[in-house]
Amino acid sequence: MKTRTNFGLLPLCALSVLYSCSAFYLPGLAPVSFCKEVKEEGECQTQIQLFVNRLDSVESVLPYEYDVFDFCQDAKESRPSENLGQVLFGERIESSPYKFNFDEKVECKKVCTKVYKKGNKEDGEKLDFLKRGMQLNYQHHWIVDNMPVTWCYDVEQGQKYCNPGFPIGCYVTPEGNGKDACVINADFNKKNSFYMFNHVDIKITYHSGGDEGWKGARLVAATMEPRSIKHEDENKPACGGTVPMDVFSTFDSDVKITYTYSVSFEENNAIKWASRWDYILVSMPHTNIQWFSIMNSLVIVLFLSGMVAMIMLRTLHKDIARYNQVDQEDAQEESGWKQVHGDVFRPPRKGMLLSVFLGQGTQIFIMTFITLFLACLGFLSPANRGALMTCAVVLWVLLGTPAGYVSARLYKTFGGEKWKTNVLLTALLCPGIIFADFFLMNLILWVEGSSAAIPFGTLVAILALWFGISVPLTFLGAYFGFKKPAIEQPVRTNQIPRQIPEQSFFTKPIPGIVMGGILPFGCIFIQLFFILNSIWSHQMYYMFGFLFLVFIILLITCSEATVLLCYFHLCAEDYHWWWRSFLTSGFTAVYLRGQHHPLLRLHHHHGAHLLPCNSLGLAVAEHDHAVKSDSPPTA
Repeated sequence: MKTRTNFGLLPLCALSVLYSCSAFYLPGLAPVSFCKEVKEEGECQTQIQLFVNRLDSVESVLPYEYDVFDFCQDAKESRPSENLGQVLFGERIESSPYKFNFDEKVECKKVCTKVYKKGNKEDGEKLDFLKRGMQLNYQHHWIVDNMPVTWCYDVEQGQKYCNPGFPIGCYVTPEGNGKDACVINADFNKKNSFYMFNHVDIKITYHSGGDEGWKGARLVAATMEPRSIKHEDENKPACGGTVPMDVFSTFDSDVKITYTYSVSFEENNAIKWASRWDYILVSMPHTNIQWFSIMNSLVIVLFLSGMVAMIMLRTLHKDIARYNQVDQEDAQEESGWKQVHGDVFRPPRKGMLLSVFLGQGTQIFIMTFITLFLACLGFLSPANRGALMTCAVVLWVLLGTPAGYVSARLYKTFGGEKWKTNVLLTALLCPGIIFADFFLMNLILWVEGSSAAIPFGTLVAILALWFGISVPLTFLGAYFGFKKPAIEQPVRTNQIPRQIPEQSFFTKPIPGIVMGGILPFGCIFIQLFFILNSIWSHQMYYMFGFLFLVFIILLITCSEATVLLCYFHLCAEDYHWWWRSFLTSGFTAVYLRGQHHPLLRLHHHHGAHLLPCNSLGLAVAEHDHAVKSDSPPTA
């Protein structure tokens, strides 16, 4: 497999994000005009380039580069530069041998012929790999003018679904049951056979600029239809035949596969260039379910808000009024949260570790908020490939200062003196765990020869960003945090810790933490389904407005659930609330880990699931710990 070397945009990641906010067109998303004849240089283009991306499958976790399969190759192969997000997501874009010019119709043009000789070991391995790809339903992903070439077909209830990929072929089982795409054609009926989609009919739709003041035409859609055709004469292919290109499971004779393509053009001025992605996104029928998810989350928020309001306005108000009315001797006989006011700000056990987690949570929380906000504004749309991951990584690197500041300030408040250890753990602990898991995943992908394996140069670049930018910024934030005075508590802490009475089952730490993550997870599990489905099923995720709204609802729900449970624990005279408030909402990440556990078939799935789970847990836990620490129960 070829080594990826063109990684040139990494040093300019931060500048590209800033530039995208000020320009009218996002980088790489400016419209390109095409015309039949070029009269002035730079006016428009005549040749339309078709690029191929990695091939992936829902049934397999390992994507592969186009070159790994024995398809027709471009004689002058070129690869466009890819940003950091594209490389991390495993995109491997290269030029294809499918060449055509604007508005020039192509009829059944031959690309190449692949011959597999019986008895040749190398040919047998190549053919077996193709068969394996068809059996696992591996999908092509082609790109024209930065748009996916889609395969549109009818689904239930008269709806049309546009898939941004199309299969290599399909398989008919020994029982005669067609799998995947084999159900679309009754001619795919030979038992224990493979059918190769060796011909594509490509249709390019364009918007003419003759009446709008700009020259040429702009492409607004690129669709295709895969077909299986057995060409009798490879030099004179006939694409009107109905005999499919079948390949038997047993390699008993020579196999010859001729690849062909046809191209047609259609003018449609009703579709604007700015809305050319709509026909793909509209075909994904998820909007109604998304609104159901929002309503479900809002009901939970209203329920929790009512509970918090009832406690704050009625119970807590009555408690404070009663404590202020009775004599001091009578107050000593009272039970409840009033009795622990002298111990509520006692430094927690393992305060070093808690301050480190809160610092890292602050970093991830701010990164997530800004990334989702920019995505809502349209800067990180699917058309801007890799922009979402690039933005997230760059923001995380640049937000080391808040992490160091929060960690140092809290550690100083806890009375800690090992400031060097605190700074080093803040900068290295959580990122080190994530990177170690990421590196192990990458080793497995390297061994399997998958295109998802990150090149060694990219790993070095990530380490350079971490140690060259993030770590120094974390040290800088810690310097300012330690220079600040410790946070003054409103109540003096008693010298002798108060004895905690026997707790009931529901006020013990573990049951409370486990229950605390249920309601926040109930708010987001539908949205999580679509996000994880877009990852595992290789679909586009574009509903960032819904996601941002659900993220805000998640923060509110986690905050209210944490306040409620901490109030109940303090009423039971248990003043160990620091870790409990952190873990109550952070336990939501544990439910996220278990949502799609049947899919965790390889370490690749495990690691890809681990990264967002850890990030979510740290972010929401940090936020809710901050909410809780801002409003301590004192009278």
